[in-house]
Amino acid sequence: MSHPIIKDLNTRYTAKKYDEAKRISADDMAVIKEALRMSASSINSQPWKFVIVESDEAKQRFHDTFENMHQFNQPHAKAASHTILFAYDPNFTKEKFAKRVDAEVTSGHLPADMYDMFMGAYAFAEANTDDKGFNGNWTKAQVYIALGNILHTLARLGIDSTPMEGVDPTLIGEKFAKELDGHVCELALAIGYHKDGEDYNHGLPKARLAMDDVLVTA
Repeated sequence: MSHPIIKDLNTRYTAKKYDEAKRISADDMAVIKEALRMSASSINSQPWKFVIVESDEAKQRFHDTFENMHQFNQPHAKAASHTILFAYDPNFTKEKFAKRVDAEVTSGHLPADMYDMFMGAYAFAEANTDDKGFNGNWTKAQVYIALGNILHTLARLGIDSTPMEGVDPTLIGEKFAKELDGHVCELALAIGYHKDGEDYNHGLPKARLAMDDVLVTA
């Protein structure tokens, strides 16, 4: 199939070795940041924070979070052009949701007289909140919607990426406490450009199940 979307998905892959000398342009980073901001989420909850690891100092901090585990991902911390920390709010309250509803009204998307009606949508979050106010399982799921969105964005831009669940949330929480502001990071995405001749995963054909194995039309 020759459609541009399918071409994007066929060329996208998980990079295994980055070229430290290649940096993502400021223009492309602006697109990436806006694409992250525009990501969809249940009830437009946006219960997340995206931390862009860009400076040498921040890269060193991220590198140091691999002290105890997942060292196989550690080289990406410094070699990749940037890393995005995808963090979720473990205690997404009704008061926080109200800020999103305010934005619905001020943007012109939601009529002001429907404010209270839309606030009722918080019931979706409430149904996933325990008696201690924790709803991290639900908010973490929203982060993966943003991940899917940005993976396709990067493919369209011709930028390589490596999704990493192999990170240490505890050390990331300690070393990026200020940036995370109470959010929890259990997922990171290295982005940049692969190292020619040294990335064994580059250029290989896709390995996906047949259409009939994964898709049913009812």
